[in-house]
Amino acid sequence: MVVYLDALWLLNWFADALLLWIAAIFLKKSVKWYRLAAGGLIGSASIWLMVTPIAEEAGHPVAKIMLSVLMVLAAFGFKRWKYFLVHLAAFYFSTFLTGGLLLGIHYFIQFDMQMESAVFLAELKGFGDPVSWLFVMFGLPIAFYFAKGRADEFETARLQHDQLLHVKIRINEQEFLLKGLVDTGNQLYDPISKAPVMLVSVNGLEDQLPAQILEAAENPEVLLFQEKELPEEWLEKMRLIPAQSVGKSHQLLPAFKPDFLEISNGVKTTVVSKGVVSFTTMRLSSDDQFSCILHPKMALPLSYEEVS
Repeated sequence: MVVYLDALWLLNWFADALLLWIAAIFLKKSVKWYRLAAGGLIGSASIWLMVTPIAEEAGHPVAKIMLSVLMVLAAFGFKRWKYFLVHLAAFYFSTFLTGGLLLGIHYFIQFDMQMESAVFLAELKGFGDPVSWLFVMFGLPIAFYFAKGRADEFETARLQHDQLLHVKIRINEQEFLLKGLVDTGNQLYDPISKAPVMLVSVNGLEDQLPAQILEAAENPEVLLFQEKELPEEWLEKMRLIPAQSVGKSHQLLPAFKPDFLEISNGVKTTVVSKGVVSFTTMRLSSDDQFSCILHPKMALPLSYEEVS
C-alpha cells in the first residue's frame, strides 16, 4: 500500500491548527494565526515520528500528552499554571468533540458497511482512498461549525445566568422570591410618579395572588371596565401604565406599588424605593430561568462601585 506521507502531514497540520482554533473559540481568546500554525506544526510532527526508529515510543500516551502540552504552549503561551491547565483542557475537549463528530459522519456516509476495521485504518492512514480526503475536507469544517455553534450557545447561557438577579417582593403581606433579568427593552414607567415597571409572570404564583389579580394578568380590561373588583388593599396600590410593546399596542396595564422591593446580584443588594410591579400570564423565559423582567433603572445601583 502506498502511503502519502507528505499529504498526510499537511492534512494533520491543518487539523491540529483547527483544533487549537476551536479551543480558542471555547475560551473566547484571540490568538494570532501564526501561533495556531506553530501549534499545529508541532502536533503534525507525530506523522514524521511514526516512520522513525522511535515510532513505538512516539505512539505512547505519555508522548502524546507531551506533544499536546507543547502545542498548547506554542498556541496560548504560559502565564500561570491555572490558565495553562484550562487551555489544555479546552484543547482536549475540542479534540474529543470534533473526533466524535467526524467518527459519526464517517459511519454515516461510508459506502461499504462490511469493511473490516484493519482495512479501514490502512486506507485512512495511507490516504489512498479519495473518500478519506472528502471526509476530512468536508467533515472538519462541519465539525468546526458545529463546535463553534455549541460554544456560542454555552457562552450565551453562561452570560444570561450571570446576569440573573435575586428579587424579593413584598406586597399586602405576600412575599415573592424570584429570579429576574434586566431587559433594556423594558422602558415602561408610571407616567405620574415616573417609577420604573417590573414585569412578573404569575406562573407558579397562583396560590399567593388573589383571583382578581390572576384574571387581570390575563386580561387587564376586566379591571379597566370594572368587570372585577379588587380587594381594597390592592386597589389603593394600583397604577395604570401605558404600554405599546407588551402583548398589544396602546393599552393600559395595571401595576401595583409594592411594600418592599429588593434586588441582589449575589454581591450587592439594593432596595428599590421607587418602582411598581405589573403581573402577566406571559412566559417570560422559555427555559424558566427567570420569572420577572426588571427595568434597567432598578438595577442601576448594583453597578455603582463604593468609594471609601
